[in-house]
Amino acid sequence: MMLILVLRKGSILTPAGLGAGLVGALAVTRFMASMLYRTSAHDPATFALVPALLFVVALLACYLPARRAARVDPMTALRQE
Repeated sequence: MMLILVLRKGSILTPAGLGAGLVGALAVTRFMASMLYRTSAHDPATFALVPALLFVVALLACYLPARRAARVDPMTALRQE
């Protein structure tokens, strides 16, 4: 149950960050266009694959600590505090 709660929080926050990053990336493409070599400033493959990869990495970053925390007995954790 705890694992699902943590993954749900991560999956809600991640698209918000990805959306803000995409808006920022689209805004900066005008300035970066002169530095790109053999790639257009609005390359659709880049703007699709990079957020998808970042979404998978973010969910993995949420999943690994959540899985570890879910294995701890709650009474043991409370006694140690």
